[in-house]
This record gives sequence, structure tokens and C-alpha cells, in this order.
Amino acid sequence: MDLPTFLIQLLNSVQYGLLLFMLAAGLTLIFGIMGVVNLAHGSFYMLGAYLAYALSALFGSLTLAIIGGVGIAVAFGLGLEWLLFRHFYRRDHLDQVLLTFGLIYVFEELRSILWGDDVHGVPVPDLLAASIPLTDNLSYPVYRLFMAGLCIALAVGLYLLISKTRLGMKIRAGAFNRDMAEALGINIKRIHALVFALGVGLAAVAGIIAAPVSSVYPNMGSQVLIMCFVVVVIGGIGSVRGALISALLVGLVDTFGKVLLPQAAGMLVYILMAAVLLWKPEGLFKQ
Repeated sequence: MDLPTFLIQLLNSVQYGLLLFMLAAGLTLIFGIMGVVNLAHGSFYMLGAYLAYALSALFGSLTLAIIGGVGIAVAFGLGLEWLLFRHFYRRDHLDQVLLTFGLIYVFEELRSILWGDDVHGVPVPDLLAASIPLTDNLSYPVYRLFMAGLCIALAVGLYLLISKTRLGMKIRAGAFNRDMAEALGINIKRIHALVFALGVGLAAVAGIIAAPVSSVYPNMGSQVLIMCFVVVVIGGIGSVRGALISALLVGLVDTFGKVLLPQAAGMLVYILMAAVLLWKPEGLFKQ
């Protein structure tokens, strides 16, 4: 592998890892802080992708589609938490699994009714449609760099929110000891609603910005869900920092595995997960 090809694959792995982090961060927040096993998290990624398709066609702008799609996804998350999820926080994990597994089929049927079962494309904005030349015959798309940059900006924002703000302090307090936080006057129901909406919003952003690259198609959420759980397990349940490092590791292993060991690429990520769990059963970082 020559240097330009290596750089392209390295950029691809980082971009893929950061996209996985956007999904896994929401999943680990919902599971680690609220204790909810959410198998329907991939459906929020699908929701974002289909919102990108619908809103970019309506507004003629991916920027407006991102803004509008995030607003719709957050509102949808708040409504879903109020209608269903808040009644399952203290229920057994099996009840949560059954609920969220059923929601996958509900969301897929709604997707079919609203947008049909065809594969759709989302155009890359003209401003980001160029490529950066690396050699005479190799180049790298600017849009992929935009995806990575946006994911980094959101990761930094999420870190500052959780670690440096009063709201983040309340979120961490509720995750550490819910009963004590409530006794100190923290409205845990409101915190849980905000955390769930944040998780839905992050997954939707990932779907929106991935749509021009991966297209929009049925069951696309189910394909990323398993990889998200792998990232969460490797990084440590409830740890945002662990989700970031784990996502980058998974991105590197998956991308370079497909290039260097294509016959074994499908199992390399799971070998990585098994090795980490043998070494640290709680994941790379504790909550």
C-alpha cells in the first residue's frame, strides 16, 4: 500500500469512526444514564437520513435540512420519551427490549408509508462537491472532510456540555445516584427527557450527514445498530470518552481490515471486542 492510498484509508477510517461515535454517544448516554436498552436507536439514524432526503428536496439546501432535521428529531425524541420511554425506566430490561424491538417494526412501517421502499439519493452541496488532489489520479472528497469536521465539533460540544456545564453536572449526578439527585431537588424526569432527546438528535445528525454518501434505503438503521452496540461495549457503557476512542478503533479495524484482509474483515471488529472484554470486562473506560 503506497502512502496516498494509506492516507485515503486513514481518512476514511477516521470519518467512519467519528460517524459511529455520533451514533454510539447517544446510545451510551441513554443506556448509561437512563438504564434503557434501546434497540430502536438505529431507527433514529434512519429518521435522520430520510429527513435529509425530504428536507433537502423541499428547501434545496442540505444546511437547512440539517437544521430542520435536528429540530424535528429532537421534538420527536421528546414526544417519544414522554409517551413511552419514561414508563419503562424502572421496568425490567426485558420489557425495554421488547418495547424497542417492536418500535423498529413500527418505524419501518411508517417509513414505508411516508417515503416508500425505493432507494433514494441526497445530492452533495455544490460548495462541498469538490475533491482535494493527493496524487495525479487520487483525490479525497471535501464532503467527507466536512463530515469529520462536523462530528469533531459536536464531540467537543458534547464534552463541554457533560463536563463543564450545570446541566452536565445534573446529568452526571442523576447517572451516579438517581434517588440522591432527586432528594437534592433535581428534576430527574426532565433530565431524562433532555438526555433522550439529545441521543435522538445525535443519531439523526449522523443519518443526515451520511445520507449523501451512503444513500437512503429501507432497514438502514438495523445495519448500524449492531456496530453501535460493539462501540458502546468496547468503550464502556455510559462513557462518552470511551465511545469516542472505541469508535475510532472500530473505524480503523473495519476500514483497514476490508483493504488488507477482505476475507476476514467481517469478524475483525468482533475479535477486537472479544480481546478488549477479556482484558477489561467493563470496557476501556468506566462511566
